[in-house]
Amino acid sequence: MGDQEISAALDRHWAASDANDFETEHQIYQEDAVLEYPQSGERIRGRRNIQSSRAAQPNQKRFTVRRMIGAGDLWVTEFVLTYDGRPSYTVSIMEFRDGKVARETQYFGDAFEPGPSRAQWVERIS
Repeated sequence: MGDQEISAALDRHWAASDANDFETEHQIYQEDAVLEYPQSGERIRGRRNIQSSRAAQPNQKRFTVRRMIGAGDLWVTEFVLTYDGRPSYTVSIMEFRDGKVARETQYFGDAFEPGPSRAQWVERIS
């Protein structure tokens, strides 16, 4: 599978994530895929377990992809995951094997107020 096909598959994955279409969202994963959340110390093994864990989340969530970059078997997506109206700035690192995700690691960062020490050099973004 080439880079354009992987990019298109990722586009479908993130769109399905935003739509809570769990079946389509998880077609991109190998059956033996591994998902890790280092900040909470969690590892989930297997496509069905990953899908089930996400379907069980009670929160109202939205995905907004900011950028996606990758080549070959390594792809990174930066997105805003909004749970119940609260944004979490997220990075997903996906390692592909035979055109499907074999391993994913997700990092989350919550919004915080800017520090006054750098105010003279900063412009606010949204």
